[in-house]
Amino acid sequence: MKLSFKSFEVHKQVPLAISRGAQSSSMNWEVRVLFDGIEGIGEAAEYFIPQHAQPFEFLGKELERAVPVLRPFSPWQRMEAEAAMRGAAIASSALAGIDMALHDWIGKAVGQPVWRLLGLPNRGHAPVSFTIGISSPQSAQQRWAQWLEVGMPKAVKVKLGSPDGIDSDKAMFEALLAILPTPISIGVDANGGWTLEDALHMCRWLADRRVDHVEQPTHPTDLSALRRIHEESPLPILVDESCRTSGDIPLLADACDGINIKLLKCGGISEAMRMIHCARAHGLRVMLGCYSQTVLGNTAANQLAALVDYIDLDSHLNLKNDPYMGCRLDDGVLFNRDLPGLGVTHA
Repeated sequence: MKLSFKSFEVHKQVPLAISRGAQSSSMNWEVRVLFDGIEGIGEAAEYFIPQHAQPFEFLGKELERAVPVLRPFSPWQRMEAEAAMRGAAIASSALAGIDMALHDWIGKAVGQPVWRLLGLPNRGHAPVSFTIGISSPQSAQQRWAQWLEVGMPKAVKVKLGSPDGIDSDKAMFEALLAILPTPISIGVDANGGWTLEDALHMCRWLADRRVDHVEQPTHPTDLSALRRIHEESPLPILVDESCRTSGDIPLLADACDGINIKLLKCGGISEAMRMIHCARAHGLRVMLGCYSQTVLGNTAANQLAALVDYIDLDSHLNLKNDPYMGCRLDDGVLFNRDLPGLGVTHA
């Protein structure tokens, strides 16, 4: 099996600000596997979370390291290849791009969409969340108006945890709440930006304001704070940065109500499936999330949409120059294409 990859840059229409900073563009890798005349594609992209950053240049080196690891295998040996790459400690985002490409290859080889091979329908039951980053109250309202030009959202994710404190968070949220339609599903994500005291206060405050859940309220390594918030919060608590793979879930099961799975964080569709089953075994909710992926990476994640409670795969909807065509937005829901493999083509 031959592995190749090339870089490309994507630019956001609107920069996204979270508690750790803002981002207006991203350098990504298109990953390709070639075997028996068939080529599968996937996407690796840089991401930055506490203690587990994977920058662009580093991922290029990781993909280069994976070339000899993959060479002895065929795509039909996908699980063996994954085990070999994990044994070589290939970084999760690089591994995710390769895993996507292997799933794409297999679907193309048998002439079926990946979602069908997984025994799933081409869509989930949950609407995609449209993200509104940390900003002023006026800018938050403007961002909502911009999203309305893309489509009528049925779910929204509001980023809080402002460096300016919870009063700033409240002002922004109240400005949004004043214009959000009813009904709409509202989630809040602090990206670990609150202290324990602020998180407890905000969870109680948000519970009276139509919020469905709060994601990653405090620093991802502070599990004692997370457990206390989980015990005292009137709202369900989901974790993102605290949970990278299925191995993290048993330790978090008594400290949260759900997890956010991201292919680049966990290592691809294969590990995402393991995480979903492990989370369900512990009675947890499941969200599919993204970093700065194009529609290629988000379509790969959306193959699993029918198995989860929340779909947070909106990064490609905020790109100026997405080089691919994949899942489509229809009435607030992402639908996968009925094409072999991931169903992604170049635009």
